[in-house]
Amino acid sequence: MSHVRVRFAPSPTGFFHIGSARTALFNWLYARHTGGTFVLRIEDTDKERNSEAFLNVIYDSLTWLGMTWDEGPKVGGNFGPYRQSERTEIYREYLAKLTAAGRTYEKDGAIWFKLLGERYEVFDEHRKKTVTKVKTEPTVIDDQIRGRVERVEDEDFVIFRSDGNPVFHFVNVVDDIAMQITHVIRGEDHLSNTSKHVELFKALGAPVPQFAHIPLILKQNGPGKMSKRDQGALVEEYQRRGYLPEALVNFLSLLGWNPGDDREKMPIAEIIRLFDLPGVNQSNARFDDKKLAHMNMAYLLEQPADRFVSLARDYFSRQTENPAAQAALAADPAYFREVMLLSQPKIKGVEELPAYTAYFFTEDFAIDAKVRDKVLGKGDPQARLRELIEALPAFDLSSDTAIEEGIKSLATAKSLGFGDYQSVARLALSGTNVGPSITGMIRVLGRDRTLARFERFLASVG
Repeated sequence: MSHVRVRFAPSPTGFFHIGSARTALFNWLYARHTGGTFVLRIEDTDKERNSEAFLNVIYDSLTWLGMTWDEGPKVGGNFGPYRQSERTEIYREYLAKLTAAGRTYEKDGAIWFKLLGERYEVFDEHRKKTVTKVKTEPTVIDDQIRGRVERVEDEDFVIFRSDGNPVFHFVNVVDDIAMQITHVIRGEDHLSNTSKHVELFKALGAPVPQFAHIPLILKQNGPGKMSKRDQGALVEEYQRRGYLPEALVNFLSLLGWNPGDDREKMPIAEIIRLFDLPGVNQSNARFDDKKLAHMNMAYLLEQPADRFVSLARDYFSRQTENPAAQAALAADPAYFREVMLLSQPKIKGVEELPAYTAYFFTEDFAIDAKVRDKVLGKGDPQARLRELIEALPAFDLSSDTAIEEGIKSLATAKSLGFGDYQSVARLALSGTNVGPSITGMIRVLGRDRTLARFERFLASVG
């Protein structure tokens, strides 16, 4: 096994954001690409904002996306505990090391980390007070994505608050040391913290990991980073809408990474094979929900029949307030399957299915007035429907091809085209002008229901 050890360290203080999912994914992909170890570490020291419900959302989202962790909560490992709230003694031990080395002092009830260098005082215009500065050498970060970055840390900083709790910078570094993390892959917004972290690594006599700061995800419209409040920002939303996890993973992998060619849709094994940090872009990536929807549609189209029907049934079962969905679930399972498979090539997402297929599961469906006026205003559609009613009893309904041949034979006999029958038949069967193929609709609905709907429609239009 590779010596590479990476970590994803979320805080359970809110729903699982698409940016967090992308950070987790890049860490997971790098671990899988290198044969390394992917560690899940929970940063749950914020007692007021932490929640077990949000923690479960993190577990569920990662599992749904297929990002299994090698070490961490639920699976264990040699470097636990993997929740910061359970690592208090470890933080105290590392604080004692810093104190013994003369690198800490107490001020205003807090414990500060002491930088090495000549000290001098200067009036800070922004803070309107005199502050102590430290002359230090620039901290050089050889970032795997950003390249050489120089930062100057010139002020001591707090590592334990006055309430006795350690701050993010300290626990982050201590955990990376204790868990032997070799590569820190995280969002570019953390780059400004990295010089502080490097100073702590050095003060604790620990090797500094490789850093790789990945580009931000920009919101779809307008400037700025995508936040949890932006549309499409939460992973749970895609789960609820019946998106395929492999489509979301494929889409996320391309937010800031390029496989080196124009390919977009790739199986996960191929993404793992190609993924490496030099392929990650420096420029920020813009979220595009249309592109994600298109990616999801491409994956849906190629799903095996059993999985597509299972996805549909799972989605319908969650729509407890939707009468159309409940009517579909109450139908014969074989009939439900036929309807779903007939619709598979036509839909963009599973969430469309209840409305798209509603008329298959009830005789009480509305007729779209605009469509009706358009269809009835051209040619003699009532006559075409009467001809279909007369001819349908003799049609072979065993396949779409056989039904198509029946309609074409009828059209030829009347010196007409297939389209002369298609529009009015579709309107009578569904109340609209969109949907699966008309031959598929007739086959799935069956002879009796098809004839009954034709007769009823004729009666309704006189």
